[in-house]
Amino acid sequence: MEFLPDPFRTILAFVVVLGVLVFFHELGHYAAARWRGIFVEKFSIGFGRPLLAWTDRRGTDWQIGWLPLGGYVKLYGQEGPGDVTDSVDAPPGHDPRGPRFHDKPVADRAIVVAAGPIANFVLAAVLFSALFIAVGRPVGTTTVASVVEGGAAQQAGILPGDRILSLDDQAVTRFEQVQAHIQPRAGQPVRVRLLREGQELTLTATPAARPGRGEGTPPVGMLGVGGGAATYERTDPLSAVWGGITYTAEVTAQTLGGIWQMITGQRGSEEIGGPLRIAQLSGQVASLGLSSLVSFMAILSVNLALINLFPIPVLDGGHLVFYALEAIRGRPLPPRAVEYGFRAGLAVLATLFIFATWNDLSSFGLFRWVHGLFG
Repeated sequence: MEFLPDPFRTILAFVVVLGVLVFFHELGHYAAARWRGIFVEKFSIGFGRPLLAWTDRRGTDWQIGWLPLGGYVKLYGQEGPGDVTDSVDAPPGHDPRGPRFHDKPVADRAIVVAAGPIANFVLAAVLFSALFIAVGRPVGTTTVASVVEGGAAQQAGILPGDRILSLDDQAVTRFEQVQAHIQPRAGQPVRVRLLREGQELTLTATPAARPGRGEGTPPVGMLGVGGGAATYERTDPLSAVWGGITYTAEVTAQTLGGIWQMITGQRGSEEIGGPLRIAQLSGQVASLGLSSLVSFMAILSVNLALINLFPIPVLDGGHLVFYALEAIRGRPLPPRAVEYGFRAGLAVLATLFIFATWNDLSSFGLFRWVHGLFG
């Protein structure tokens, strides 16, 4: 896509990235429903008036909507707050479409709901594995490429070419680990073990304090070093597959760690982005080549899986919480409790969407432009 000019590259990359992620998410729900004997009425990618629609031999309606901001799978008999369906009551007697979704055991319903996020995790592992086979697996390196003049690293005696082995006796193999260790330790001495010209030595560096990004957030530690370019090594297909699985797990852990840092105030909430930021990043990454776009898609697939697993009603995680409570109680929750839960979930999602969109517009400089226009 690097041959396309903006904004066409950004729009196309955004549609491709979001379309692939949503398709595999909904495909997980669809496959699980078929496995558990639940009839699927509709499979839609996108919303609004369909651009393309057809019906398969099983009676499932497939469509592609003109608004590529999500999708859904409509299951037979999935009536209830927050469920998307227009199913009507079947006539008495034998129903050729099989049992309704809510008539199935709670375990079957939980499997169908959980299959969407699981499909996104699987997609991320497949994409990472394909990259490792085609391009090679990134080799972790902590070799210092540059040192900021007057920074904490230079004051401690760290030189370009040094390889950082451990921080406070915790081994590190990637610069992401160095950043994760240094950032919350502003003004605190850190013991740095280095490898320099075949010799190991230990220095003490005190990260400089940089103000946090948000008001009231703690300062961020800065070591003042730059990392070198990533290196890749060829690997056999079996190792590549296992590497894709483990790398997906690492990205998941890093994402959860970042979310926890936002909750505890260690990171600013301005990093939360919405569709506009995803579109912007999609265009930027697409300009770097196919491998960068695939890697971005895999990371975004992990994020989509985790977001859907949040215990917020309306999301898959909220449904799973309701099913867990139903399994514990031995009967479904009262309809009024479910309805209030979904109302609260919709309010939370609407708030998050508005907040993310505000961050997106702020990062684009829209508010600064308006202030300058009228100021």
